Amino acid sequence: MQIAKIILTVLDIIICIAVTILAMISSKEDAGLSSTITGSSSNNFFEKNKGRTKEGKQKKWTIILGIAFVIVTIALSIIYIA
Repeated sequence: MQIAKIILTVLDIIICIAVTILAMISSKEDAGLSSTITGSSSNNFFEKNKGRTKEGKQKKWTIILGIAFVIVTIALSIIYIA
């Protein structure tokens, strides 16, 4: 059980660092009130293919690693309680 604790702790730290780095380098996508006033539409070619861009991939990996971080942290808490 000690080996599982060590492996999950190291994995948790690596995922935490990766999520932090991805969140820091991601661009801000909030258009806010200006898009409402100017009437910018999100129904264009770029928005339809956004998942294929660098920003789309970064967002996808941030979400995946965030979920993995939560799962590993819950597993660690269960192991440490037992």
